[in-house]
Amino acid sequence: MDQTLSANMQRRLSLSLYINYIVHGIGLIIIAQNMQALSASWHAPVATVSLVLSGVGLGRFPAYFLFGFIADRYGRKVCINVGMVLYLAFFAGMMITHSLPVAYALAMCAGAANSAFDAGSYTTFADLGGKAKASNVLIKAAMSLGEFILPIFVAYSEGIGAWYGWSFAIGAALLVINLILVAPLKFPAIQHHTEAEVEKAQGLSKTKRWIATIALAMYGYTSMGLMIWFTQWISLYATKVLHFSNMNAHLLLSSYSIGSISGVLVIFMLLRKEAPEGIVLLSLNLFGLLSLAAVCMVHTPLVGMVAAFVFGLSAAGGGMQVGLTMFLTLYPNIKGMITGIFMNFGSLATFSVPLITGWLSAHLSLAAALRGDLAVAAFGLGLVIVARICLHQPKASVQEVPSWQ
Repeated sequence: MDQTLSANMQRRLSLSLYINYIVHGIGLIIIAQNMQALSASWHAPVATVSLVLSGVGLGRFPAYFLFGFIADRYGRKVCINVGMVLYLAFFAGMMITHSLPVAYALAMCAGAANSAFDAGSYTTFADLGGKAKASNVLIKAAMSLGEFILPIFVAYSEGIGAWYGWSFAIGAALLVINLILVAPLKFPAIQHHTEAEVEKAQGLSKTKRWIATIALAMYGYTSMGLMIWFTQWISLYATKVLHFSNMNAHLLLSSYSIGSISGVLVIFMLLRKEAPEGIVLLSLNLFGLLSLAAVCMVHTPLVGMVAAFVFGLSAAGGGMQVGLTMFLTLYPNIKGMITGIFMNFGSLATFSVPLITGWLSAHLSLAAALRGDLAVAAFGLGLVIVARICLHQPKASVQEVPSWQ
């Protein structure tokens, strides 16, 4: 852990970063949650309003490289502040605009803000080092908290006939408060080492390092794709293929969500106790594959719910964040750029998975649409195995080199 920051400063810094991800969790679903109200405000059909959601992805993809460079060149705090301003523009603008083009531009701002948060936050926790690296996993919990709070607030607001803009005002208010909280905070110093020092500390040949790099970058795709694939199709698959009732079908997704939240806490505690990251990631992917197979094959609702819980714990409990943390230690001098590369593979999954699964359901079957996720899970497990084989060797530490044993 970086000793230049006091324990109190580190706690305050971590809290502010988590607040940003609570806001991000709200931002991810706020358009969908207010679809009907926005349709009336913009005088556009719901189908047209839903297209605005694509602006988030469009704004996110190119911004990862930009903010990755900024995080490495000008500091993590710059990215965090820019991200908060961009998200503030999104929340404030969506409260007052009646224009679809403006709304689309604001959605792109939200996507860019997400990129800025990722480039600044994951790298900050990595810079803190030691047990603080485990805090990356709690980013997932903060996002889930935002996604949990907003639907309750929207349902309450609709029940009393309140203005839909109040839900956007929550995000804006949190950002204004956090801008004030972040202003006096210090961030950990960015450590720089020569390439020779890094290579000596890691004890890796160039070939093994490149193979591990490719495997971990591609894991950014599979770790994100695995979750999107499952959540998109599980309810329909359960009713049409497994012949579950509507209630049991939806309970599968609820079990998955509970497992996801539980997984965050389990993984966080394991990493805080300095469990080897390679073993943790390998175990998560193995259990993810086995539990997904169980969900796809069983016809008993109770067993399916247990399997969905285990799948949520292993596939959506923070494995993506663990993979990114491991990737960052390979390139300690360019953590921002590495974050951008990893997250861009995740963005590619966000874009491509709906297209792939749509084709599978149309040209093969609904069963194939979900069971194709098994191939993604198996491929992700293979990538982790490859990375572990390359990185499993004794080595000294230059800065914060993880244990892969």
